[in-house]
Amino acid sequence: MRALVKAVNSVGVPLKTLVLIHLRVSQINGRPVQIPKKQAEFEAAGEEDHRLPVVETWREQDCFTDAERSCLALAEAATRINDREDPVSDEVWEEAAKHWNEVELGAIVLHIGLVNLWNRVNVATKQEPVDWRINPKKWTPMTSRLAQAQAQPAASSSN
Repeated sequence: MRALVKAVNSVGVPLKTLVLIHLRVSQINGRPVQIPKKQAEFEAAGEEDHRLPVVETWREQDCFTDAERSCLALAEAATRINDREDPVSDEVWEEAAKHWNEVELGAIVLHIGLVNLWNRVNVATKQEPVDWRINPKKWTPMTSRLAQAQAQPAASSSN
């Protein structure tokens, strides 16, 4: 799984976009990552993307790019596969394909699947959702954790 994470991170999809997908898929699965909410908390955590607290309401927000919106729509559709007969409609797919080339789109789909898989593994093994507030000085921002995963050899990593 770590080798797939590394591959996903190597194709050029911005790390901030992958973080948004990770957060939204985890929210849908009831595995939310606890994130900073106030300016001082962001500073203490070292997190740079101040949009994270509003990912759940991305449709009502104007701070996400069209490309990010296409990923969030695809992430929701591919995660909620039991909500409708055709979960990932042609419209959702075509909108994402407007913003991402074939390799990037493939990486986005793999990322969505991997986040779903990690969520399920963590539920099965009774892992607690990450809560940065336990010790803010040891909190690693989501963007840094993903960058570290990309840099680490696949054999020595675990989630």
